[in-house]
Amino acid sequence: MRTLWRFGYSARLLKTNHFRTAASNTSFPAVWMLLAQYSGRIPGPFVVVRKNAFSTMPETVEDKANPELYSPHPGVRGMTLLNREAFKRTVVVPALKVKKEIVNSLLKSLKQSVLQRPGLKRVVEDPEDEDSRLVILDPHKIPGFSLGESEQQVLKELSVDPEVSRYNLELTYENFKSEEILRAVLPEGQEVTSGFSRVGHIAHLNLRDHQLPYRHLIGQVIIDKNPGITCAVNKTNIIDSTYRNFEMEVLAGEKNLVTKVKENNIVYELDFSKVYWNPRLSTEHGRIVELLKPGDVLFDVFAGIGPFAIPAAKKKCRVFANDLNPESYNWLLHNCRLNKVDTKVKAFNMDGREFLRGPVREELSKELPLMKEEQKNAFHIVMNLPALAVEFLDVFRHLLVGEPCSAAALPTVHCYGFSKHEDPAKDIQERAEASLGTSLDGRCSTYLVRNVAPNKEMLCISFQVPADVLYKRPCPDEAKPASKRLCTSQGFSEEKLLS
Repeated sequence: MRTLWRFGYSARLLKTNHFRTAASNTSFPAVWMLLAQYSGRIPGPFVVVRKNAFSTMPETVEDKANPELYSPHPGVRGMTLLNREAFKRTVVVPALKVKKEIVNSLLKSLKQSVLQRPGLKRVVEDPEDEDSRLVILDPHKIPGFSLGESEQQVLKELSVDPEVSRYNLELTYENFKSEEILRAVLPEGQEVTSGFSRVGHIAHLNLRDHQLPYRHLIGQVIIDKNPGITCAVNKTNIIDSTYRNFEMEVLAGEKNLVTKVKENNIVYELDFSKVYWNPRLSTEHGRIVELLKPGDVLFDVFAGIGPFAIPAAKKKCRVFANDLNPESYNWLLHNCRLNKVDTKVKAFNMDGREFLRGPVREELSKELPLMKEEQKNAFHIVMNLPALAVEFLDVFRHLLVGEPCSAAALPTVHCYGFSKHEDPAKDIQERAEASLGTSLDGRCSTYLVRNVAPNKEMLCISFQVPADVLYKRPCPDEAKPASKRLCTSQGFSEEKLLS
């Protein structure tokens, strides 16, 4: 007598002339009936092997291929503290006995029918024949444990016995996908969340109320099933419109929220608990930067940690970047140094309106009169604060004085906003027109950035500021605001006059 270990399962192995295959209705072999008479019971788990048959019969066998075959043990329903051992279950799967020298050829030919589960071997040793291997098949692809004509033809060409045997396979926590685990744990019929935003080593979840009792388990499952994730957090309130950050709870893993991300081949470092970062905006960052040409000027009004500003500087643009959040401002400076563009980016820590009325107006007043018709450099103003940015567009009224520059030199604004309107593009254009006090018909374009939530879109409206808006003179009796100081990384202007 010898012991067989297979997927963590121990079974006694006996040789007998009686065996059961997928096509057999044979009941317990006579040897087991003799044992039953002797001991008063039939032994629990055992394995019977004879030449082309491999069959096991543990007490927990599920003998039918059904939709729940690869679900965790039903006893995990309602679990709130993760117990990985409770997910074990044994299922019956089809197997083919194959000479080891042709295993690779068979796998290639039957790749659609071979079992594929996380952490499971598709090929295991044959406990009776060291020159053979057992190829585990997917019972959902082999209904009734019967091979189709195409599979049989493959076996015939490779001289493989087409007889399908039953193999008892133990599935553990490691063999289930995260959505399968969460579907088994959460109450039936409730929405399962296995998706998240990845920010470096952090998984950022946005759980619904019904998922909160299971939040720590969900966080640990996300960490377990996603290599490189070592921390899972859940947003506990809405994004603050002032500093664009939000409170969060660490659900599982390490509590270090300082992380490193890579976007469009540029590395950024940040403290995710104190600044805004959304990996879903990577494509949009790249789209805007693609519009810029070397020598262009970029004013980034709500710069965050620099996802527009730093790649623009890398592209040899002149960049003025601002953020009101002191943490974002500090990480912006850090990332400029990290990416060796600190001499090309002038950073500010100001309110967006003050940034537009100060450094932006100062630079435009200085540069636009010098622009010649043949010059191709352009001015771009990015306003990525979708909750509020459209309301800032009124700053462009009365912003400059003097004779208007050429139409080609007028600055282009890229302003972001949310919309729940049935026609989001029309909605954001009308709101922008209301702030500017002029029509943008035929003078703007709108771009759908992403769907934020059901019936809520994020859009970008781009337009050149009309000359009659930008250069409209203020009323003579309009009060002149007082002088204020700037916080700037490079002493761009120690004093600013808002007149």
